[in-house]
Amino acid sequence: MMNEKLPKIIVTTAPSFVAEQSDPAIRKFVWSYDITINNESQSIVQLLTRYWKLVDMTGKIEEIQGVGVVGLQPLLKPDQPFTYRSFCQLATPQGTMEGFYVVQDLVGNQFEVAVPKFMLTAPISLAEPDRSKLH
Repeated sequence: MMNEKLPKIIVTTAPSFVAEQSDPAIRKFVWSYDITINNESQSIVQLLTRYWKLVDMTGKIEEIQGVGVVGLQPLLKPDQPFTYRSFCQLATPQGTMEGFYVVQDLVGNQFEVAVPKFMLTAPISLAEPDRSKLH
């Protein structure tokens, strides 16, 4: 059951296009993203699960959910930011990603912590074919 009295937890994102793992010729665009979770409340919470919604330029939606992040269910202590890096892939050079984490306090109350929507954008030079080489 989700509790209405939410702890103050701030999530920031920093996506970065990964050219060396991407291949526009086969519609493979890869991004890394750094997530920082800062617990600004007075109590310790534990991250239990994650949910991601990725949307590419065509409107195709991919939903990802699972236990923890990068193999961990970290304890988020007050004013001790937790940062991790992960990756995602789309078939288009642009898209969006958003989601939430479910965290639990030491009493057992569970809360959803939103991850605001962020853009995934490949450099235009990789998104567009080089037409000069087509002749």
